[in-house]
Amino acid sequence: MVLANRIEKFWDAVKKKDMVGIKDAYVLSEETYVILEGPRFSTLGCSQIFKGWKDFSSSPISLLSMTWVEGPFEEISGSMGWVGGITDIAILVDEKKFTTRFRCTFVMSHVEDDWKIKHEHVSAPLEDPYGIGDWLQK
Repeated sequence: MVLANRIEKFWDAVKKKDMVGIKDAYVLSEETYVILEGPRFSTLGCSQIFKGWKDFSSSPISLLSMTWVEGPFEEISGSMGWVGGITDIAILVDEKKFTTRFRCTFVMSHVEDDWKIKHEHVSAPLEDPYGIGDWLQK
């Protein structure tokens, strides 16, 4: 799992709040696009993405672990690929530990003998986005 291993390396950098390792994970472009779990919807461009990571690194949030609970699934076609699945993210904020489940998808580009994040999407489903419950029939 080439791409999943690269994302594990990225997550290790996030756990260490290692800005060099975090920056090394992304395609260096102002078109790199991140849809994040919140409270903002998205961040466009590495200058803003890296500012967000710098601010995260100086915040009281600590990432303890990220564990795939569904997947990771991945596919590579030429110089692009994707990896995704469901993750449990264990977090420490001040003295409070908790785990949150997210959907995670990374679109990767092969750049300079490494796979880099071109698009990242981390989200959680809304409880009832249309006001009718789950439309999936039993």
